[in-house]
Amino acid sequence: MPSPVSNFPAATSQDAAEHFARKLAFEADCWDVHASFASGMVDFVLLDVRSPALFAQAHVPGALNLPHGKMTAHKMSQWPADTLFVVYCAGPHCNGADKAALRLSRLGLSVKVMIGGMTGWADEGFAYDAATAA
Repeated sequence: MPSPVSNFPAATSQDAAEHFARKLAFEADCWDVHASFASGMVDFVLLDVRSPALFAQAHVPGALNLPHGKMTAHKMSQWPADTLFVVYCAGPHCNGADKAALRLSRLGLSVKVMIGGMTGWADEGFAYDAATAA
């Protein structure tokens, strides 16, 4: 009798490689965002999509505040069309980053979600900043 883990057979290695490569096309994690800023190799715009009040309390250093409801074609035109946006919200209990990613992708823009959001950032022990709006 198989265990609960092996009750469903694992994917083939080729299927797994395709799945995880595809998943990484949609996500970045807190560690990679932090390492990008620490190394000065920032080739994306980091957007905190929470409210201005929450952003002012604490946010990821280098992030701009742009709530997902304010993401319009006009607002986003201030960046080059080939800009990669990385969005985050409060954490796994919040779908604000997903809403922002959906909105940006519908505007034809490249976007990834920083998985974990503020909760993930704190879990990694990274420092926060206070206030800077987009």
